[in-house]
Amino acid sequence: MIQLLKSIKLTAAIAPFSLLLTACGPQQVPAGLVYCSEGNPETFNPQLVTSGTTIDATSQQLYDSLIDYDPVSGELVPALASSWETSADGLSYRFKLRPGVQFHHTDWFTPTRTFNADDVIFSFNRIINSENAYHSVSQTGYPFFQSIGFNEQVTHIEKVADDEVIFHLNQTNASFLANLATGFSVILSKEYADNLLAKGTPELLDRNPVGTGPFKLVNYAKNEFIRYHRNEKFWRTLPEFEQLVFNITPQSSARLTKLITGDCSVSALPKAGELPVIKQHPSLELDTQLGFNVAFWAFNTQKPPFDDVRVRQALAYAVDKQNILRAVYQETAIKATGMLPPQSWAYNYNKSSYQYNPDKSRALLADAGIKELTIDIWAMPVARIYNPNALKTAELIQADLANIGVNVNIITYDWSVFNQKLNRNNYDSVLIGWNADNSDPDNFFSPIMSCASLTSSSNRAQWCSQEMDALLNNAKATTVESERKALYQQAEALFNEHVPMMTFAHATQLTFKSKAVKQTQLTPFGGISFENAKTVAIKGDL
Repeated sequence: MIQLLKSIKLTAAIAPFSLLLTACGPQQVPAGLVYCSEGNPETFNPQLVTSGTTIDATSQQLYDSLIDYDPVSGELVPALASSWETSADGLSYRFKLRPGVQFHHTDWFTPTRTFNADDVIFSFNRIINSENAYHSVSQTGYPFFQSIGFNEQVTHIEKVADDEVIFHLNQTNASFLANLATGFSVILSKEYADNLLAKGTPELLDRNPVGTGPFKLVNYAKNEFIRYHRNEKFWRTLPEFEQLVFNITPQSSARLTKLITGDCSVSALPKAGELPVIKQHPSLELDTQLGFNVAFWAFNTQKPPFDDVRVRQALAYAVDKQNILRAVYQETAIKATGMLPPQSWAYNYNKSSYQYNPDKSRALLADAGIKELTIDIWAMPVARIYNPNALKTAELIQADLANIGVNVNIITYDWSVFNQKLNRNNYDSVLIGWNADNSDPDNFFSPIMSCASLTSSSNRAQWCSQEMDALLNNAKATTVESERKALYQQAEALFNEHVPMMTFAHATQLTFKSKAVKQTQLTPFGGISFENAKTVAIKGDL
């Protein structure tokens, strides 16, 4: 039995939760929901990262953006902006702001006013204005915004009134609205930021968050839990649950065990091999959502021998993608023939993508003068939507490359150490991927392979092509879909020619959950929202 509405079930497996629940009073625990998540957030401000784990823990739970994506239709819909309009020349976007929206009341800050234009201007000026007092507070920069050249797109943001702002652009950008709907484009409280600056503690803006979202942060213990309480002043319908807990459980098997025993009610990122467990437990079910994502093996093109396109092509020909799909994804993904997934309106099946051909691989290596090659493959230690088991994938690639005489060392670290070392760009190659932030095709290109993205943490191939940049800039400069589609297909062809990354899968997004929990919303762009989560009685409940 899962007593979701009575209390959160706490066992020895998650004993640390007893420490955080005492703040609610010794006799009463708020009704809540426990989500078994796969890792720690790097920060509580999603502007500063591209990590899906951080986005899951912050964007949908703590914050709002000006506009959202409807998870069903994929259309842009109002959020903190109640409406918007674009100028005839496409160089300005006017947003009417929603009145009466309250920021979180927390132990560390009590707002004295509601959301207004100053908050919008602060949230984005921090990113685009190097003179802003908060611009350099972040030690990581603003990787998503840097990778798309956001500071070059926006000339300034004008306050028309407390409830109205205008973004002024220096050129037409067809992906601009889509980028404002991502989980990175959250709105922060300027009043809170000013308060911290006056105290000399601006860094707390990103550690102790204040947003307008459905939940507010109460407590966080690294490697153990994140606890949220319902935002009682939330501007939309209040969540059913008074409390939301992220139970941080890196191992997939441990998450599954906690789900079965009732220690959590929803579990992130199951491995494909665990799916048959559902049939053995009729109280559990699998949630699926077609994903806008791509898994890839990125070559560090700034390191020999990966700076030679023949070597990259040889390695791509050496890998049996179909075998990876069978062994790692087990019918939960389709083979990638480029960057874009089939759901994208700019997708085109690429017949010339690298098919398994060891003989061609050996010939290319010989042509490049490569003998007795040994390379490192870095593999993520955690599951991601686009790759549920990077270590297994690395082992399969290792076996394929042995077949052409290439030796492989598989490198992995704890997730936080892995990220830190990866950001130094001193690896040979890495198994990673990309989960799109919106439905615009540009999101599969500019954030991870534009020259601007070299300064962010998302261009894992360290590849910069002026020809690619020109294609992407032209595609963003027109709003005619047919023209944009042709340009993105040219971008795919250029990518295929230079193969800075070998793509191999587009994965379905999966979560395990109790049948008692309904309306947990998976989005095509990754992430999960508990704003509308509800419970229903199921057979066997008492």
